[in-house]
Parts: sequence; C-alpha cells; structure tokens
Amino acid sequence: MLRKTLDNLPQSLPYLIVSGVSVILFFPSWFRLFSIWVEFEQVLAHGLATAIIFLGLLLIHPPSPYPSTKQAPQKPYHVVGGIALIGVSLIWLLIELVRIDTLAYLILPFGITMVSWALLGLQKTRCFIPYVALLSLSLPFWADIVPALVSIASVIVGSWVRLFGMTALIEGNNITLPYGRLVIADGCSGVRYFAISILLAMMTSILNDYRWKGWLITVVIAMIIGLLANWVRITILVFVAYQTNMESALLTDHETMGWVVFGVFALPALYFSPVRKRSDSKEQPNLNIAKTGIPAIVIALISGPVALSLVQTSGDPKSPWELELAGYQARTATGELPIPITLPSRLNQKVLSANNSWVALAQSQKTTADEKLVPYLPPIFDKSSWQIEEHLGPGVSLYRNILTRDRVVMAQWYKVGTWSSVNYRHAKLLQIPAALTRENRFAIVTIQVPCNNKNCDEELARIEKTKSLIKRQM
Repeated sequence: MLRKTLDNLPQSLPYLIVSGVSVILFFPSWFRLFSIWVEFEQVLAHGLATAIIFLGLLLIHPPSPYPSTKQAPQKPYHVVGGIALIGVSLIWLLIELVRIDTLAYLILPFGITMVSWALLGLQKTRCFIPYVALLSLSLPFWADIVPALVSIASVIVGSWVRLFGMTALIEGNNITLPYGRLVIADGCSGVRYFAISILLAMMTSILNDYRWKGWLITVVIAMIIGLLANWVRITILVFVAYQTNMESALLTDHETMGWVVFGVFALPALYFSPVRKRSDSKEQPNLNIAKTGIPAIVIALISGPVALSLVQTSGDPKSPWELELAGYQARTATGELPIPITLPSRLNQKVLSANNSWVALAQSQKTTADEKLVPYLPPIFDKSSWQIEEHLGPGVSLYRNILTRDRVVMAQWYKVGTWSSVNYRHAKLLQIPAALTRENRFAIVTIQVPCNNKNCDEELARIEKTKSLIKRQM
C-alpha cells in the first residue's frame, strides 16, 4: 500500500495542493466544520471519517486522466475558473459576514472545485468532482433532511403495519399499540444508514472509475437501500412490540439490530457491484499547476478571508423591543404557555397573558462581530405531542395534543432588524440585508389562544388583532 501511494504521489500531489489552498481561502468555515466533526454528533458522526477517506482516496486512487488519446486536447480555461473562484469567494464573504453557517458549508465544495479549475484546468477538475462530491457528505446538512425522512418512514411503516393486520392507531409519526405507543422520532429517521449507504456507493464508484451514468445509478440504488433498511428495522421493532406487549429489551436497545439489518441489505449490493480495474498507463498526465491561476488565488484570498477580517463589525447597541398591551399581565416563564416552548438561554424572554390569550417575546442583540444575529433554534416545543390540525394563515396554525386532545391556535413570526418572516430559514436569509444596514436586533414572537369550540374563528380573530398591535410597536 505504501509503495502504491508513493507511486501515485505525482498524480495525487496537485489535488492535495488544491485541497490545501481551498482550506486556506475558506479557513473560518473549514475550522468550524472541523469542530463539528470532532463532536461526533449522531447525524454527522461520519464527518471526520469521510474527510479522511477523501484524502486516502486521493493518495491510493487519484483521479485518472480524463481525455482519451482519440480526442483532441481541450482548452483548460484557467481564466474562466479564476473568475468563477473570485465570484465564489465574494459570495462566501457575504455569507460569512452574517454567519449563515449552513450556506457557508455548502459553499466549500464549490470553492474546492473552482480552485481546481483555476489551477489545474477544466478537464482535470471534471475528474476531481466525484471526490469533491464524496467530501460533501461530511457537511452538516443531514439534520435538515431528518424531518423528511421521519415523515416518509411514518407513511411507509404505517402502511406496512396495516398490511400485517396489527391492531394499531397511526397518527402521523405515532403508532399506538394495545399496550403502549411507539414514536418514530428523529432518532428513527435512518439518516445514519442513509448517509453511510451513499458514502459506500461513492467510494465504490470512485474505486471502480465509474462514469457519470454508473455513478448516478450506484448512488440512487444506495439511497434506496439506506431507506429500505431503516423501514424494515422500524417495522421489526413494531412487530416485536406488538408480540411482546411492549416488554422486549429490543425496544430500548436496538442499535446493533439496526446495523445488522443494514448489513443484510448493503453487503450483497457491495458484493454484486461491477468491479473495474484501472489500467496502468505508461503516459504520465500533465498535472502541473497553472501560473495563470495564481493571480485568481491571490485575489480570492484578498476578497475572502482578508476582507472578512476587515469588515466584520457589529452595529451600535439599541434598546430592546418593549410590548405594551392593555390588560395583559407579565408571567414568569414560557413553560406556562398552553403549548410550552423552550428557547435558548441567550434570548431574553417575556411572557404576557390576558383573558386566556398568551404572548411571548424572546429577543437578543448581536454584540460581537462573530456572533450570529439569528441564533440556532432547535424545535421549541414537543412536536410529537402537538401536531398541526389545520393551517389558518401565514404563520398561524391550529395545533392539537394527541394525548389530551387540547387545541391551541398559535401564531409565530421572526423579527430581524426591520424585517419580519414567518419562516425560520427566511429569517436566516434576512441576516444579509440586516448586516448590510447594521441592524443587530432579533426577536421571535409567539401568540397562543386555546380553542375549546369546534370553530376557532373567534380565537383566530383575537390573534390577528393582537398581532396587529404588536407589529405597530416593533
């Protein structure tokens, strides 16, 4: 293995240089990403291993020369790649300025690709893209697809439970059996099996030098295998719970069983995947670093990390938002709300109530340059117990508790400086205009009114009236 690595080093070295230059150009984002890798969280436990696999593949199986001898050599277009690199660095600068981490991480693969294009040319970069795609699996976007995976698993497993004729009440991601209730929560999304399955597929595609068609087919099959393995795993747990009256130890400790089920699906797929051996070519590819790409690297360095360090400033402190609602009295905590909410301690929280109407204002102010204006907000209430019964308008929904059958109309929106949004992701994007105008205040406003009637029109009208009063003051 060491001998093979040394033999491949001349072909690997340019791509290793490209990767190192990319880390330098986008260092703040790479540093934060590395910090996430070493935390080994459930949805990104494979992050560090994926980065190591990326480097290992570059050393033992570097990208193969692209054009065949029958084709005329194509122009490398280093200048176009350099211009694209400068554009990516400017976009990254804007995103880093407002600390939208998810978008900053998604920029990183494009950064590596553009550096490769500027230094090695377009043809060599096309061979490098599968490796960059593999490295992209280490980015922390997996948590964003967990809700979708949970929803899909709930539908599929629910249909299978009905097919087997089990006595069960299925409500969303809740399966109520005669002796207890199973919840298909985030931990049952199967995101780990999904991610590892795709990782194995990409490794197989790279090691066998699949072209794009074979690469895509392999990845799609891997995605299906990862999903199917998780659905079978959950169905087995439901079946065991049904047959043992919820008393089996497998219900609380099923980690090993999950990987066994995954192996039953994944190992045969790996065994039967087509194997192609790379032919040894006596002709050494020309992988020299292009001098025409070096000015683009310098400009990207100046317009990226250097400019970021110069322009990162926070706005002047402003007084917090205050609410004055006639008849409302202050309460002690957000836990007193009809739907209890939990918010980060960084937010200063204030709760008001009157006539069975509740208003919660939680706000913060950016005080340092590297601080986020819109903080990370995990799920702020128990969505496994409180489920949406009906959407009543933008940012307004009727929730029902599946255990107590209580119903609550809730309106919620986000305030980012002078801009508002009912969507958290849109609020994250609003950091860009807020940063450019040096706005530094953020707030999340929640209005809740319990509804005991069949028709909640009166409660909805009360929420809309309160909402208008609050928006006049903020």
